[in-house]
Parts: sequence; C-alpha cells; structure tokens
Amino acid sequence: MVLLLSRLPRHSRTMQSTLLVTLLIGVVSLLYSTAGQVGGTAFLAVMAFAGLSAEQMRPTALVLNVVAASYATWRLHRHRKIDWNLLWQIAIPSMLTAFIGGLLSIGGSLYCIMTGTLLIAASFLMLLKRRVDNIKHRQVSLDLAALVGAATGLLSGLTGIGGGVFLVPLILMLGWVSPRQAAGLSPPFILCNSLLALAGVLLSGQSVNPEIAFYIFGAVLGAMLGTCIGLLWMTDWATRFVLATILLFAGVRLLFQ
Repeated sequence: MVLLLSRLPRHSRTMQSTLLVTLLIGVVSLLYSTAGQVGGTAFLAVMAFAGLSAEQMRPTALVLNVVAASYATWRLHRHRKIDWNLLWQIAIPSMLTAFIGGLLSIGGSLYCIMTGTLLIAASFLMLLKRRVDNIKHRQVSLDLAALVGAATGLLSGLTGIGGGVFLVPLILMLGWVSPRQAAGLSPPFILCNSLLALAGVLLSGQSVNPEIAFYIFGAVLGAMLGTCIGLLWMTDWATRFVLATILLFAGVRLLFQ
C-alpha cells in the first residue's frame, strides 16, 4: 500500500491513502460486527498496513472502538441481549486497569512488539473459538472474573485493543456463557475499556490521527451494516478464518516494522 501511494503527488497521495484506510476500516468493522466483535484488533491491523505512526495508532483505535461499540451496545440493549450482572463483574476491574494502561507511554518499537504479539495471539484465539462452543456452563467465580477483567483491561489500555477478542474465547473456555451470550457481552465490555483507556491515553499527551473523522465514518457505517444484515455470503467459521489471517499478517508486520 505504502509503495503504491508513494508514486502519487503528495496531496493526492494523502487523500487516496485516507480514503483507502477509511474503506478498509469500514470493511473490517462490518466483518467484525457480524461475528459479535467491534474491530479494535483489525483497526490496528489496517493502520499498521497503512504505515501510521505508533504514537497515533493507539488513541485512534480507541476512538474507533468507542464509536463502533456504542452503536453495537445500543442495539444489543434494545434487544435485551446483554447480561449486565456478569458484565459489571468483569468490566469494573477492567476499567480501572484500562485507565492505568492508557496513562503509560510506550515507545514506538516496544509498542510494535507488544501489539504485534497480541495480534498474533488474537488470531489464534479467534480460530480457537470454534472448539469451545459446546462447553457446559459453570458458576462464575467473582475472583476469577475480576482477574480476567483486570488483565484484559490492562492490555486494552496499553495497546488500543478493546479486549473483546481476548474476553470472548476466555469466558467461553471457562464455561461461563454460551457463544450468543458472549457476543452480547463483548461490545459493552469494549466500550467500557476503550472509554477509560482513551481518557488515560489523552492525559498522557498522545493524540489521534488528523483524519479521524473519515475513519469514524467508515467504522460506523461498517458496524451498522454488519449488525443489521449479518454475513450473508460467508459462514461464521469463514469469517473468523479471514479475520484471523488479517490479524496474523498485521502482527507479523508490526513485529518486523
């Protein structure tokens, strides 16, 4: 992407890049929303492919998380798909650590290594989700719920990943919820984490990409389409496979950036 755009005049190159990134954000937002996710990992993947600076990637991804997760949470709440009791058990400790993680300033190379590693881990967790669909429900441990939330929230604040891609496989493997219930928990969990992490990031002095308005448009449009129409031309397994592949390549690119 970077090589092709470098041959264009500067002004044209900037607009072409912005529109292309907006389109890609809209596509991954649509794909993620059909699978019960918001897209924070894929937002980072798109920005990594586009060559955005590490300093702008985290706050920009968090803003997009907030926008897409807000819409998804509103739709889920209207249809009474959110287990608010379980959500708060996990989300309250996660919000505290997400804010702390957002306050921590990470150098460009360290950020790329950390985020790249987590993107690769997320790709394998997304594929693993298929294997835990039939686990029987178990009683939720309050201590373990707090630990899961705190760990996921810290990762969210440090990287800009909303945390849903880690939370869903974990709570499914623990047998706390069904896949449908897990999908209902993910967007509000990401919204809570991303809001507090964004507050921490902005207080630490980092700023979003100047083209954020375009990216928000793509994220919202993708979330609306994905939530309303579902995925008509791919199975759920195919969706996870495509997204896992994107995350894997983006993670490797960040590691060697």
